[in-house]
Amino acid sequence: MKKNLYVNLILIRLNQELVNIKKKWNNNKLTNTKHFYIDNLFPKKLCKEIYSCFPKKNNNFIKSRSLKESKSSLNKLHNLDKKLLAITLAFQNRKVISLIGKILNIKSLVADPLLYAGGLSIMFKGDFLNPHIDNSHDSKRKKFRRLNLLYYLSPNWSLKDGGNFELWNNQKTKPITIVSKFNRLVIMETNKQSWHSVSMVKSTKPRCCISNDYYSTISPNTKQSFHVTSFAGRPEENIKKKLFIFDNFLRNFFSRITRIGRGKNNVNKKF
Repeated sequence: MKKNLYVNLILIRLNQELVNIKKKWNNNKLTNTKHFYIDNLFPKKLCKEIYSCFPKKNNNFIKSRSLKESKSSLNKLHNLDKKLLAITLAFQNRKVISLIGKILNIKSLVADPLLYAGGLSIMFKGDFLNPHIDNSHDSKRKKFRRLNLLYYLSPNWSLKDGGNFELWNNQKTKPITIVSKFNRLVIMETNKQSWHSVSMVKSTKPRCCISNDYYSTISPNTKQSFHVTSFAGRPEENIKKKLFIFDNFLRNFFSRITRIGRGKNNVNKKF
């Protein structure tokens, strides 16, 4: 079964990179966000197979278009090629989660079978994602979001193509860039300081990604805090900075009072 193959390959690469993972995770000097990445997660041929069945048109994707972001995502995977479902579920396998939790010393991690903020992501020329912190909880607000896993699939992707992953300092003044390289897995912590973004796509090729989130009943912060996805302007975007501060305040206030969250019903209930 494909899923078991993917699971075993992920476990092998995690164990092969164990020392490097711990070193990268505990030595992030240019950003406040702990993270690491693994290249060549799967054999090249296997990754190309996954990419080949990734839908390249965004007709069935949910499109998000605003001053904050321009992207398309899809978490209802059952009508797509089975390889896409298998690889997504492989990242949710308890052995994979357990090993990642052990390496990073994060207890009680669980996957999100509803894919509340996960699934497939595709970005085209001109698409982008402004600096932001992810919402703090799962769709039911019972667990804290702890890790974000991003697996990139677009062949021959380079820095000049744009659409690259960025991690910021708390002041949002300067990012470090991690290229959305073919067959690269990026894992980052998620908390109220983990500001991240995606630079504008410059390539005519689609930027394809499979994402998953891990949750825990243990808060990543000292307090049992709550926040919605909150955005910031880039250093040169002075008007956006002011608009987003006001927007973040209103949405956080509204969500706390009403307990209505953005995209709360956009989940994969067939898992």
